[in-house]
Amino acid sequence: MAFKPLHDRVLVRRVEEDTKTKGGIIIPDTAQEKPQQGEIIAVGSGAKSEDGKVTPLDVKQGDKILFGKWSGSEVTIDGEELLIMKESDVLGVIA
Repeated sequence: MAFKPLHDRVLVRRVEEDTKTKGGIIIPDTAQEKPQQGEIIAVGSGAKSEDGKVTPLDVKQGDKILFGKWSGSEVTIDGEELLIMKESDVLGVIA
């Protein structure tokens, strides 16, 4: 893939969650919500301040993250559905 987000944006692949509950009930596709976990595929160079200095991002490629339910913009790159979002939309990194 030859895509690099600009500035403080990140490219995220959603991580699919289980289709079964802990009790063994299978959740149909129509009732499932979109996952709020993902893996960072690519990161931008960082946020630019008013004086022109670039502040590097706190997240890096390969990080597993949590993000808000309505965060980011859905895009299709090389036939794969991905999300582009600002670093500020990332709620945290999963250790």
